[in-house]
Amino acid sequence: MIDIKFITANPDIIKKGATRKMVTVDIDQIIQLDDKRRTSLQRLEELRATQNRVSKEIPQAADKEILLEEMRLVKDEIKILEPEISKLENEIEELAILVPNPPLDSTPDGREDSDHEIIKTHGKKPKFDFTPKDHIELGKLLDVIDIERGVRTSGARFYYLKNDGAMLEFALTQHIIHKLRSKGFAPIIPPVLVKEEAMYATGFFPADRNEVYHVNPDDDDLYLVGTSEVPLTMLHAKEIVPEEKLPIRYCGYSTCFRREAGSYGKDTAGIIRVHQFNKIEMFSFCHPDKSQEEHELIRSIEEEIMQELGFHYQVLNIAAGDLGAPAAKKYDIEVWIPTQEKFRELTSCSNCTDFQARRAQIRYKDKEGNNQYLHTLNGTSIAIARTIVAILENNQQADGSVLIPEILRPYIGNQETITQKI
Repeated sequence: MIDIKFITANPDIIKKGATRKMVTVDIDQIIQLDDKRRTSLQRLEELRATQNRVSKEIPQAADKEILLEEMRLVKDEIKILEPEISKLENEIEELAILVPNPPLDSTPDGREDSDHEIIKTHGKKPKFDFTPKDHIELGKLLDVIDIERGVRTSGARFYYLKNDGAMLEFALTQHIIHKLRSKGFAPIIPPVLVKEEAMYATGFFPADRNEVYHVNPDDDDLYLVGTSEVPLTMLHAKEIVPEEKLPIRYCGYSTCFRREAGSYGKDTAGIIRVHQFNKIEMFSFCHPDKSQEEHELIRSIEEEIMQELGFHYQVLNIAAGDLGAPAAKKYDIEVWIPTQEKFRELTSCSNCTDFQARRAQIRYKDKEGNNQYLHTLNGTSIAIARTIVAILENNQQADGSVLIPEILRPYIGNQETITQKI
């Protein structure tokens, strides 16, 4: 949540940020409520001071009844003010929780795909001397993706990953974890069921509540995460870390769950947009002065992975209106999907500045001994289902086989191809 003091002191910056993100929130109402709250708090402090003074005077007073009556009136007013202040604080919080993190100046304006800034393109489109098959057909022919049985078992947008498809996932997982460890990211397998406060702390609630699976609300009252960004943020919630330990970097492997509530009619076939998938997420707690530099580092690692897998891709600087509440800036990396004849998002990385740290109360102690909010960043090193789609479609051969990227072969018994098992 944005600091209320910052909102009241910089209303134009907050209003501009909300406008750029195309979020409607009444900043003036927040300021008015906060003015009332501060006025009431000042009056409450005056009454408590009077209460302390009178209580000391009563024992020596000649006419105690007058002072006792004064005390009674003070207590009555305090009883009225305290719930009023509490009500004002709740109203302020309900509005302030809707205020998004203002985009950085380097984030372009707009919301449409055409508003995103293409900042880099790498590689070339694959050329085929045959009509390429999509990943659905390849998955069935190679017996690596079974969508029909997934739907029968769990419903739409579920699937089984089988045989060499499963081995490909294990290979990708091992390769990425080893790479990220070499880059200074400590591996973490986090819980994927979290409390509601974790969803608020990371900024997924309230805006994205309809995208999240709620588990046993009357009993466990937990939520399935759509990304390990959530539990990784909470790893240091309500902690103060020494400045010299920054940056603290993690890579979280987890299964991710998304309802895809707002995507009816989009990618209903195949495994590009599914309800359950595995992902390895980079996460960094860093010094505020270093967060933009850290963002570029995370992006560079994502690009390195794309290049090792041999993908043709483009990097987008995402427009402000398409950012979520926490992000101040986000890069997407889109990979070419031959049968769709377009780029599709494979990874993203975001600089959330101090937005999540304030909500989760994560601070560092600076050299002067003061507690300051640090910055958080996250980045998808690999979303495995979509990566497998890209490998199958881009590496397919005329005989129906698929070449395994060379970087992954040591993790799969030096196997070079996935072939039909007929």
